[in-house]
Amino acid sequence: MSSEDKQARFSALCRQSNFGCRLIMASNRGPVEYRFTENRELVARRGSGGVVTALSGLSRNLDLVWVASAMGEGDRLAAAQAGGGSIKVSFEDEHLTLRLIVSPRSVYHRYYNIFCNPLLWFLQHNMWDSSRSPNIDRKVYDAWEKGYVPVNEAFARAVIEEAGRSQSPSVVLLNDYHLYLASSYIRQALPDQIIQYFIHIPWPSPTYWQLLPAVMRDAILRSLCTSDIVGLQTARDVQSFLGSCTTFLKEAEVDHREQNVNLAGHTVRVRAYPISIDVPILNELSDTSRFKEYVAKLRPLCGEKTVVRVDRMEPTKNIIRGFRAYEIFLERYPEFRGRVNFIAFLVPSRAHLRVYQRYNEDVQWLIEAINRKYGTDDWQPITYFYENNYTQALAGMSLYDVLLVNAVVDGMNLVAKEGPTVNGRNGVLVLSEGAGACEQLGEYALVFSPADLEGTVQAIYRALTMPDKERRRRARGLKEAIAREDLSIWVLRMLEDAVSLIVR
Repeated sequence: MSSEDKQARFSALCRQSNFGCRLIMASNRGPVEYRFTENRELVARRGSGGVVTALSGLSRNLDLVWVASAMGEGDRLAAAQAGGGSIKVSFEDEHLTLRLIVSPRSVYHRYYNIFCNPLLWFLQHNMWDSSRSPNIDRKVYDAWEKGYVPVNEAFARAVIEEAGRSQSPSVVLLNDYHLYLASSYIRQALPDQIIQYFIHIPWPSPTYWQLLPAVMRDAILRSLCTSDIVGLQTARDVQSFLGSCTTFLKEAEVDHREQNVNLAGHTVRVRAYPISIDVPILNELSDTSRFKEYVAKLRPLCGEKTVVRVDRMEPTKNIIRGFRAYEIFLERYPEFRGRVNFIAFLVPSRAHLRVYQRYNEDVQWLIEAINRKYGTDDWQPITYFYENNYTQALAGMSLYDVLLVNAVVDGMNLVAKEGPTVNGRNGVLVLSEGAGACEQLGEYALVFSPADLEGTVQAIYRALTMPDKERRRRARGLKEAIAREDLSIWVLRMLEDAVSLIVR
């Protein structure tokens, strides 16, 4: 679909009967961050990431209000200067209204650092060793009662106030695991409000949700069921959500075929909206001088063949198994030593958590061990960068012959979409079933189970020895599939489904 066709589709959406083109967005992190200059002047900086870019770009066509947490001292001061109200924000041709939620520091700490991360994040990514952790103690209950609940209430109050500022109908779009309770509070005050919820991370099986106390788990499910639409990344996540409602909400009527849940007379539609990337923006970035400078810098690090991975330093990304597989590959196929280079771009993540610190240490130890074991004066098997440099990582992905994405579990994994989009070598995507992207891209990737070390080795070998004709076919299929279902289509599908409930 061309950009003109997408714009026409969006314009038609805004013209639909009774829709005033007003969207109230809510997420923990907002589209703008306020920081101080060296002279202590307060400046607004646009948030990074494709999702922020796509959603804030909606302000070109509709009245966009974004409710978010005040993250730092700059945000807190900006909110205070606005009298706790709304802030008008403009970037080029984008104009939106920002509403910052200022929580007491102790409340936000309980909400974010104890309950959201690591509790919900770890649960939904299957990261718990259930025989030893988690231990849901009084501290966790306190974080729920004095952190998660009050912050969700504050978000709900702000959304309710913003919804009341216009006579036109609006759509409320709540985002991710930080705001699971907000929908129920909004529904109590605004029974007819259209509420759409999108969950960016995986939804695990009911068995895993049993690790969370019933008082918390059931409140989360009941709140989500007050939404009109719950969106998840994959069909697998949809079925897991429906299964959770079946298991834990005994009075709910769950229709797995129609993917609906009726609870207390209200029906919520459960749908898969696979998130994607902004293909035109990525293509523009890959044509910049900065991108090309990084390509020139990285090209000498490549070998006759080059394997690349790009990940946050996150246990769910399965980085250690990926390097173990490469180590076994070098042992089994010595003819590739000195010919295949592995370049890893690893981004710091949650470095304040001890489990992440240990994982980082284990990853770096393994890299050094492989380089000592197989490296020579003329060749180093693995080169890695440990920094947050998005443009450099994209430049690296343009050079791969094999892109290794072997996450244990991921909501989507946008690296699997960014890589094929910028790659210019007909590179092969080696993709684990644990990544949500596998549902869309598995046809053109080499797919394996994330814990299957032998399968990973075989996939790397097959990718490196694949005939050129097959490489071209797969690379072309990946590019076309990603462009066909890009970020703008993700946004359009969600809003079209939400607006259809208004005009019905």
